[in-house]
Amino acid sequence: MNVLIDADACPVVNIAVSLCRKNGIPCLLVCDTAHRIEMDGAETLTIDKGADSADFALVNRVAPGDIVITQDYGLASMCLAKGAHVLHQDGWEYTPWNIDALLLQRHESRKYRLSGGRTKGPKKRTSQQDAAFAAAFQKMLQG
Repeated sequence: MNVLIDADACPVVNIAVSLCRKNGIPCLLVCDTAHRIEMDGAETLTIDKGADSADFALVNRVAPGDIVITQDYGLASMCLAKGAHVLHQDGWEYTPWNIDALLLQRHESRKYRLSGGRTKGPKKRTSQQDAAFAAAFQKMLQG
């Protein structure tokens, strides 16, 4: 098992790398050239900036049984199709049973914004979200 993190703008990189190091699990941070991330206990793969280039680089490296951490529903869908376990930064798991609804929600929100509507951005991150992520990720690492 390997852990692959969509590290561009991921607020739980430190938590995830720390837990990987503690559990002796290899960790790969994937980011584009706009985000330079180097951490002890993790390998960093920096990809040239481009539309979804880091996402495709990550998908091309994921294997069945790996764990992927991302907030990107499209990336989550591709990783699920390759047999990976996919965890959101808030500690909930993407599954074959919830991914279609999430993708539809993303599509409908985009249509609304393109038609002139405004949607709210995410709320400020809380320590409870970090704790929920850490607990869910540790449980996933233990199988």
